[in-house]
Amino acid sequence: MFFNSLSFALFLPAVFLLYWFVFNKNKSTQNLILILASYYFYSCWDWRFLFLLVFSTFLDYYTGIRIEKAKTVTGRKFWFWLSIGINLGFLGIFKYYNFFVDSFSQLLNGFGLQTSPLLLNVVLPVGISFYTFHGLSYVIDIYLKRIKAEYNFVDYSLFVSYFPLLVAGPIERATHLLPQVKVKRSFDFEKAKEGIYQFVWGLVKKVVIADTCATYANAIFDNYESMNSLSLLLGAVYFAFQIYGDFSGYSDMALGMSKLFGIDLLRNFNYPYFSRDIAEFWRRWHISLSSWFRDYLYIPLGGSSGGMAMKIRNTFVIFLVSGFWHGANWTFIAWGFINALYFLPLLLLKKNRSNMETVSLYWNWSSLRIILSMISTFALTCLAWVFFRAKSIEDAFDYIGRIFTNQSFLPQYLENERYSYEIIILIVAFILVEWNSRTQVEPISGRYSTLKLALSIAAIMALGTYSDYKEFIYFQF
Repeated sequence: MFFNSLSFALFLPAVFLLYWFVFNKNKSTQNLILILASYYFYSCWDWRFLFLLVFSTFLDYYTGIRIEKAKTVTGRKFWFWLSIGINLGFLGIFKYYNFFVDSFSQLLNGFGLQTSPLLLNVVLPVGISFYTFHGLSYVIDIYLKRIKAEYNFVDYSLFVSYFPLLVAGPIERATHLLPQVKVKRSFDFEKAKEGIYQFVWGLVKKVVIADTCATYANAIFDNYESMNSLSLLLGAVYFAFQIYGDFSGYSDMALGMSKLFGIDLLRNFNYPYFSRDIAEFWRRWHISLSSWFRDYLYIPLGGSSGGMAMKIRNTFVIFLVSGFWHGANWTFIAWGFINALYFLPLLLLKKNRSNMETVSLYWNWSSLRIILSMISTFALTCLAWVFFRAKSIEDAFDYIGRIFTNQSFLPQYLENERYSYEIIILIVAFILVEWNSRTQVEPISGRYSTLKLALSIAAIMALGTYSDYKEFIYFQF
């Protein structure tokens, strides 16, 4: 069940009405209806994996209590590592087993040793990386005595399985979400209105921007060997806006619909394509994941407290693990490695904490430098996205190489072309809207909100007609 589907358009209002008008007596009934809705939502993908979600929930709930009640350090460590081991074990089996076995087999074949690896023919459970990280952060925080264990199983279950964030984030923290689910929520019309605005803008990003760009990005990447330099450049740009519109659109819809239930989720995107360097980009892109790795991996490794060698090591570890988190393919690891290389000069020059404020432009030479910084950062990001999108590292290098060698910048016709040059106009218009709204959560609120809402719905109806209701990119992670 996709957020941009007819079935979800029926599901969400039904849950909303039950939540506020039938099961609104106390927080327990509110939480129970959200849990049931979440389990139904998840079972629509594949009911067979519902047991995995329930088991993961019970595992971390139980081990969290055992860690808190343990009277010895050894006991605390036992229950802590039991939870960590089982969580990562499930993630490793379902997501990475085939990758490791196949890679090892190819390595042996390279030495002339023929092998027949035993691979698992199993579908990756949707959202496993996200709800696993929810549970891991909860258990780690209890072990480090940052929070107390949650003894109410219904409340904890909702923290893990809350359907707006269940399959593609944002990755929530117990310190942020659990206090909200432990109290009764009262209907707030203004918050609900904000939620509708944010949900609609997320739908614009997905249906109007991402799905439209996907039409061209897929055509170019799938046939890149016959494309000229201009088409290859456009393909990288189209994919950059596809993945941004797709993932940030999902996040906006998740945050928006959550406000309908009186719950605030962590912000996941903050206009990343207006970044002036790669460090700023990663402070603005997939914020919940970046901060998760910062708090639970980078800082425990020593963070920035040691010498430069330690800082460089920790930076590469973070980016490589982040790449591997996205998928079991060497292309994701290469994407993480490239971003670490981008980050390295800023770290060496101690400029990785620059550009902390919101970007502003004026009529002066300094603004020209800022514009060039944003353009160069976006270009580097697009280059890295080629590795993220390509089927193999060889294809990624070949794609990039052809940009510089297929020296033709004439427009090429695509067989599945729908809008031709209009897509460029659409992207430029989207950039201008986002630029004008970069100090806001989303562009629809504020002055003329009713008009902007009407225009957004019109765009969804007009361009959404051509959408194939493609699933969200991050569902595969």
